[in-house]
Amino acid sequence: MSDSDLITRLDNRLDQLVNIDIGERGVEHLFRAARKLQGGSLVGAAADALMSVPEGGTVILTTGSVSRAWITPDIGENDGPSGAAAIARALVLGRNATCVMLCEETLLPAIRNTCQAAGLFPVSLDEAAIARADKSLATIVMLPFATEDEAAPSEATALLDRLQPDLLFSSERVGRNAQGVYHSMKGIDYGMGRARVDHLFDEGLLRGIPVVAVGDGGNEIGMGKVKDHVTAHVPFGDKCQCGCGGGIGAVTGCDVLVTAACSNWGCTAIAAAMAARATDPRILHTPEREALLLDTMLANGLINSTHGIVDARVDGFPRDTHISVAELCRTIVSRAL
Repeated sequence: MSDSDLITRLDNRLDQLVNIDIGERGVEHLFRAARKLQGGSLVGAAADALMSVPEGGTVILTTGSVSRAWITPDIGENDGPSGAAAIARALVLGRNATCVMLCEETLLPAIRNTCQAAGLFPVSLDEAAIARADKSLATIVMLPFATEDEAAPSEATALLDRLQPDLLFSSERVGRNAQGVYHSMKGIDYGMGRARVDHLFDEGLLRGIPVVAVGDGGNEIGMGKVKDHVTAHVPFGDKCQCGCGGGIGAVTGCDVLVTAACSNWGCTAIAAAMAARATDPRILHTPEREALLLDTMLANGLINSTHGIVDARVDGFPRDTHISVAELCRTIVSRAL
């Protein structure tokens, strides 16, 4: 078996693993649609795109979901941050990339600490330039993004002009529907206090910047690529509960869409595929690090949004399930490593 044949087989196994629809949200329908459009493995296509970032290039990432902002915008959920941190770590180790993480200012402390638990040291933009030249410290830049519809387009344009990123990456980042409303999986308006990062991704697509997105429910950045299938197969995909007249499906598309039963699992699988391509086990998101990140998110008050409680479950799935997924991903790619 050739190396490329082996990688293809591993990619397909990773795809199948993370798209088992344990939560019965309809993700298997989205997976099949996205695979057909991609013409092959979703995880593999994402890993190829990330490994194609130029050595020392720049990647803008986003994650974080304000949950129940009518109580306080400090409440964020724990699906997304650990996965995005794992991808940022993989990019730093595999491509020596400058990673810039965008989220709400209210969630910056928790996501900053999650990224630090992944092994990255948070710095400012100016400090990142110094660290990049020095190359002796794995860093990540943390930046807030506008939460107002009026300010988001101009902020997106200015940030892309300044950073000139080589790729944009999103994990579990809610995007607006055709009526401009941001929804929860239950079809509720979740726009209050939410950073409008999808405007930056829309502008990035117009500029031809590669976009990789991970989602599990149909309401995230990137799901515009399979919007008709979100409408047909996802609860509240055709009609939400907020009265806007549309479903929860996000309109922002992407170049590579990775579906998963839990977005963090999609990121874990992508990191495994990147490690296989680089034959570098350091890039793996290991079960040991997954456990550390789960505990870090718990300690920083990120919630299991499904049950509305601060615990180490993510999307309602037990802590050990997420650690086991990381172990299975590591086992799947072990032959390539």
